[in-house]
Amino acid sequence: MKAISEKPGNRQPLGVVAYEKIQQKIITLDYKPGQSLEERELMEHLGMGRTPIREALLRLTGEKFVESKPSKGFMVRPITLENTRAVFEAMKVLETGAVKPALRQDVSSILPRMKKANTVMEAAVERGDPLRLVEANHEFHLYFAQCTFNTYLARYIGEVRTEAKRLSYLSYANDIEPDRSLKTHYESVLKEHEAIIRLLEKRDEHALVDVLVEHIQAFQHRIFLFFMRT
Repeated sequence: MKAISEKPGNRQPLGVVAYEKIQQKIITLDYKPGQSLEERELMEHLGMGRTPIREALLRLTGEKFVESKPSKGFMVRPITLENTRAVFEAMKVLETGAVKPALRQDVSSILPRMKKANTVMEAAVERGDPLRLVEANHEFHLYFAQCTFNTYLARYIGEVRTEAKRLSYLSYANDIEPDRSLKTHYESVLKEHEAIIRLLEKRDEHALVDVLVEHIQAFQHRIFLFFMRT
């Protein structure tokens, strides 16, 4: 195998390219929870050298997509019920806790980005592209976190939302609820995002907290139903 060499015109370092490719396969469950990630196999599959692959795996370990165990190498982090509960609990605490700081700020520069992310989500729904839907949804919630102008809150919300990407893909790519279609689910998510934007503009604290709780609980409900079915 001949590794790709980095050319002057490349926009991204190879470590970033490797990270994005491996992360995408983890999110879409092409690399399944618990699966071993052999460096040599990744080098062959991605056509890259060991250094960018190792950089990507270390970054993914920090983001809790991958686990590293002495003498056993790297593996895709399992999705467990216990950890999933913890993710949703942290998400609810952090995002509802972000409301008061956000409403104290001038968020007029961030709201257009949130609206744009929702528009990208609508386009992804039309194209039937669940991966782009996951990424645009992630961007929306990162922009919401930035409304606090608090680097700590934004960082921790970002970390939890990043860890939840695989769960988002499960939610967006599968028809889970027997009495509720994927189309209805998509419409609900988009409307809830619109409500979050509107309530930020109106500075309605209690209504915004209620929408965020409903939004997270709907996500959690779908994931637990998925676990029950599999």
